[in-house]
Amino acid sequence: MRRAGIRDVADLAGVSISSVSNALNRPDAVSEQLRTRVRAAADQLGYVPLRAAQQLRAGRSGLIGMTVISIGNPFFAEMLEGAEEATSAAGYQVMLGNSDDSVQRESSYLELFELAHVEGVIVSPFGDVTPALSRLRAQQIPVTLVDGIDEQGLTPSVSLDNVQGGRMAVRHLVEIGRRRLAFVGAREEVRQTRDRLRGAASFAEQAGVPLDITIGRRTTPRLGSEIGARLAAMPAHERPDAVFAANDLLACGIVHGLLAAGLRVPDDVAVVGYDDIPFASIAAVPLTSVRQPARAMGRRAGEMLVALLRGETQQPPPTEVFSAELVVRASTVG
Repeated sequence: MRRAGIRDVADLAGVSISSVSNALNRPDAVSEQLRTRVRAAADQLGYVPLRAAQQLRAGRSGLIGMTVISIGNPFFAEMLEGAEEATSAAGYQVMLGNSDDSVQRESSYLELFELAHVEGVIVSPFGDVTPALSRLRAQQIPVTLVDGIDEQGLTPSVSLDNVQGGRMAVRHLVEIGRRRLAFVGAREEVRQTRDRLRGAASFAEQAGVPLDITIGRRTTPRLGSEIGARLAAMPAHERPDAVFAANDLLACGIVHGLLAAGLRVPDDVAVVGYDDIPFASIAAVPLTSVRQPARAMGRRAGEMLVALLRGETQQPPPTEVFSAELVVRASTVG
């Protein structure tokens, strides 16, 4: 059965469409008798007003579009929750686009947001979103970035100092006596991976220790487990004695692969992750990780967007950079 429309209510009540609209949306403009008649007809038909259409006619949708790199990563789920806290408090709802490590999907969602008449967009960038940002600005749709930076300096952004985070992870491994280090990441074209590697490599060079680099396609526990198994199969004198993984999903997979092969963590191989997702502290071997305040970052990006929607612009656009924090657990210190 098709959904009842406003015309159906008007026909059943024996009044005009405009009378139904007034009775439902501006009840003070009609008589009580007409209100009662229209509501009885609406109830009988199960008529539900299309709020989205009403909002669009009023010049607003009440929607915020948001893209994240991978909703399967708890880090981005927490970031989304933070953004929702800020935007829902201002009366908006979030439409989510999961890029899923795909430039094409990311681009498609940003185009969809334009077509859906969203009032603003929060982007956690995977690929180069510069052209999309330009299009959104041309449509007068405010945008903020989270976990990313606009190279042109035209978009408010919230990010973490990932170079500092990479240095922090390798410094810790060197300080506990590890001398054969490995970095495991994915998609080196992604800024977050590049910056973490840059920080790790700079401290390794400063400390005079080698840093072996492995770059895969996706930062998943399965890839981490495969890499852990490969490390375990290496001769002990060639095997890295410490691994810095670009995120916690990879790190947890690496720990699993090492343990499954009979190695000890951290005795044989110490492991550091990145993000400090909730699971990190309760893993079989609690994971040392570089903490990103995901919820706070998402909330701040949402607050910046709400400010733009209210006309509170700043020049130049604000750029807020959070500091990384190393959380030390059993995967490096036993």
